[in-house]
Amino acid sequence: MTVLRMTTMTSQSNRPSRDAAPANTSDLYSPINDEPDGHVGGHKYIHVVGTSIFVDTLIADESWSRHVVGVVEGEAWWAIDVPAEAEDPSYGAALDLYSYFGRSSQGEWLAAGRAVQLVEWARTHKFCGRCGAATEPSKGERALGCPSCGLIAYPRVAPAMITLVTRGEPGPDQEALLARGTNFPMPMYSCLAGFVEPGEDLEGAVVREVAEEVGLRVGNVRYQSSQPWPFPHSLMIGFRADYFEGDLVLQEAEIVDANWYRKDDLPTIPPGMSIARQLIDDWVSEDLQ
Repeated sequence: MTVLRMTTMTSQSNRPSRDAAPANTSDLYSPINDEPDGHVGGHKYIHVVGTSIFVDTLIADESWSRHVVGVVEGEAWWAIDVPAEAEDPSYGAALDLYSYFGRSSQGEWLAAGRAVQLVEWARTHKFCGRCGAATEPSKGERALGCPSCGLIAYPRVAPAMITLVTRGEPGPDQEALLARGTNFPMPMYSCLAGFVEPGEDLEGAVVREVAEEVGLRVGNVRYQSSQPWPFPHSLMIGFRADYFEGDLVLQEAEIVDANWYRKDDLPTIPPGMSIARQLIDDWVSEDLQ
């Protein structure tokens, strides 16, 4: 994985105000793992059709597998796995997660992303990876267990670093490195990103990925924020890093173009739903603080 792939969506309505306290998932919804005890509020059912979603107050078929997602604004949300052979309960109205972002609150969007990840995890762990026996839900935890050999499978979360590299002294003349990935659907520039390798710490992943993708040596790596990213099951961990030395040498299989940009001359950048945009916006706003 390289630079973060995004669509052309530009809505920023779900982003907290800069004057607000830093938001996290516990502020937005309660991501519980078991059925809400004594819940007296309403229910919503996120029907997962492929990787798209259709949210309704009624479940389309009681026989379909379900997973509790959490409580959003007092309502218990459930992920419903719509079988591939079943009739589409949305009749074509299901939305992908990118499109749902502009039609939901931030808590709803996070819950919907969790629903898609849970359904995909259950779909791909029906059988034990060690002995092949059918798995069963584990009691008291979010897991699928093997009744034959005891292997436990937890939902997969893939940590990925994303970093904004800057060079020069802080101020209007400071520049940031932005790159365009080979998989971008449009000429948009973003931060560098990549998956963390086994046995690697996050800071090491930042240094390695930047060196691999654009040939630069960076340091002074510092954490900024994180974002669950359900495409399909990543946790994006955002950093800032300082340029130390080197010339741009692109990994052509991953990067189409990369350049240094001033704050007053930025190219097309990702929309507000992404941590990449948040890293860029925070850097741009430093002169205003």
